[in-house]
Amino acid sequence: MDDGHADDTAALQRLRHLRGSIDNLDAALVHLLAERFKATQQVGELKAAHNMPPADPGREAEQIERLRRMAEDAHLDPAFAEKFLKFIVEEVIRHHKAIAADRSG
Repeated sequence: MDDGHADDTAALQRLRHLRGSIDNLDAALVHLLAERFKATQQVGELKAAHNMPPADPGREAEQIERLRRMAEDAHLDPAFAEKFLKFIVEEVIRHHKAIAADRSG
């Protein structure tokens, strides 16, 4: 008796289960990013109120190095983690510049 159909059914069930987990993780990532941007918005307001520059290259370099180490420990490609953080930091800096521009005029 060929139980290929049973194998296919089990594989489809497993696929649905894995995709459900991925969907949950995606939702968590969106919520984490939202919280992160709420915090960086406050940083931008503070920087603008005290005439601090929108970018802090030293802090950014420290964060990149820290994230690369964490990625290595988590068995995640450090180059990917760095690209991801740089993307986020670029967006944060854009927000900080906009906040500073709004305050100044």
